[in-house]
Amino acid sequence: MHPFTYTKAADTREALVAGGRGGRYIAGGTTLVDLMRETVERPGALVDISGLPLREVTVTGRGGLRIGALVRMAEAAAHPEVRSGYPLVSQALELSASAQLRNMATIGGNIMQRTRCTYFRDVTAVCNKREPGSGCAALHGFNRGHAILGTSDSCVATHPSDLAVALTALDADVHLLGREGERTVPFAEFLLRPGSTPNREQAVRPGELIIAVEIPAHPRPLKSGYLKVRDRQSYEFALTSAAVALHIRGGVVREAKVAAGGVGTVPWRLPAVERRLIGGRPSDGLWAEAAEYAADGARPLAYNGFKAELLKRTVERQLRIVGGTA
Repeated sequence: MHPFTYTKAADTREALVAGGRGGRYIAGGTTLVDLMRETVERPGALVDISGLPLREVTVTGRGGLRIGALVRMAEAAAHPEVRSGYPLVSQALELSASAQLRNMATIGGNIMQRTRCTYFRDVTAVCNKREPGSGCAALHGFNRGHAILGTSDSCVATHPSDLAVALTALDADVHLLGREGERTVPFAEFLLRPGSTPNREQAVRPGELIIAVEIPAHPRPLKSGYLKVRDRQSYEFALTSAAVALHIRGGVVREAKVAAGGVGTVPWRLPAVERRLIGGRPSDGLWAEAAEYAADGARPLAYNGFKAELLKRTVERQLRIVGGTA
């Protein structure tokens, strides 16, 4: 680990001043500290924001939720408003990491976490995320766990967050605070596809601080859930996952929100699946037909071609679990 300075911010003003000078924000530290130990990250200054008043979960509008950036993952998963209104979010959180990590990690830190690509974390391997222009070892390496959607010639790493898949499906927003004030970024635009600049992963401006994520109100009744498929039952990242939210009224699917994880360089929204669902009547046939569109545009690599079929099956299974049958 390389030397660094440490500052504990007393309030948001102090945090923004330190962040504006190049300090890296840290709260739970469950990702950043690991990367510092591996010398993948080498910040010269850390700004501890764990004492800031960003720990509330509040109901907004007609049933939306605003979750403070420093709410712990375990706290958010157990919160009664989250569990009752958006079980999709609770399930995504509970299927993430270990209980110990969920007790430490924050909501803001979770959506800022970096890829688990082994080549990114191996400082002896070439990686455009670590060193722009150096190359991507995963393109022609062992890429079983890598992305099949949203890839480029510069990067094929998946985004690891389960929560981010749920927030993508639910059309969430991210609230950011900077020296020039507060702004809001739709979650669909917050995490960036790699393109030719995979080192730029989020739409966060220098010195900005995440203060909350907000889920808008959705039509009721809303049935939702999260399914994660992985090599082992616990403490493992997704090979694929499906976040599903359905508004079914009068025996017809009126609204459908579907996103996938473990297969994209960012959490991957599935609009073709959603379009096939809307107006249909819940049935095994509808779920199977819609799921056939889940892997549209996939570009499998040498070792992860199985993910396209696995994604379809995962989406179909989760549609059946959430939507039931007529």
